[in-house]
Amino acid sequence: MGRVTERRRTIRIRGGAVSARPDTLVAEEPLEIRLNGRPLAITMRTPGDDFALAAGFLVSEGVIGAAADVRSIVYCAGAQDDGANTYNVVDVRLAPGVPVPDITLERNVYTTSSCGLCGKASLDAVRTATRFPIADTPRVRVEPALLSRLPDRLREAQRVFDRTGGLHAAALFSEDGELLDVREDVGRHNAVDKLIGRALREDLLPLSRAILLVSGRASFELAQKAVMAGIPVLAAVSAPSSLAVDLAAETGLTLIGFLRGPDMNVYAGEERVALHSEV
Repeated sequence: MGRVTERRRTIRIRGGAVSARPDTLVAEEPLEIRLNGRPLAITMRTPGDDFALAAGFLVSEGVIGAAADVRSIVYCAGAQDDGANTYNVVDVRLAPGVPVPDITLERNVYTTSSCGLCGKASLDAVRTATRFPIADTPRVRVEPALLSRLPDRLREAQRVFDRTGGLHAAALFSEDGELLDVREDVGRHNAVDKLIGRALREDLLPLSRAILLVSGRASFELAQKAVMAGIPVLAAVSAPSSLAVDLAAETGLTLIGFLRGPDMNVYAGEERVALHSEV
């Protein structure tokens, strides 16, 4: 299996002085996800938690919603000409009776911001496809002071980032601020899929009492992953996209951006944030 980090020679220039030394970089390799033996998607990811990544991706696509929907997840053997396993191809076999999407069409899904879909069609697709409507769950209510502490908690848990400086992270917190899980990956969407996939494999979906925090911006893709997993609160240390805000408003997701210390912007779902002044 691939390593999370790799070493490469680099030339360092510091204060005019030049030296050569190895540097630790985050690993990036392709992962092909197959469904019942047929290619479904390829994503560039940091090796590790590949089975969770594949499971989380299928939750985001609306293919599965419970651990019982999956019969098996395995690495495909003999992925190279010499028969060696690259550990870069994963096959997910669905349980009997679980519908298999039509993957003969060109990505007939609604999820990624790179798939060419946008606007109302994407919003409607996610709202109607999720198995865990956020509006149907008991309302979580969080204090701004609790939210303000979460980025530091996430940063403290980023072990690989400390060695490479080149990794995104996503974390799940309880409504009381307890760190439930954290994953790192070269792609922020992969980090979220790994969280969701781990939760699915432990039969914890929907994550209806959880807060999802991401280390970068909040794109439409990340918002839809939160909605598909039943997560009621998504917070990001950077900005959301306009379509992410539209999706949050459509589905009842609480969306928070620019979460930096005590400062934050609440773009949707402010009823879950315990505001103490009139707005």
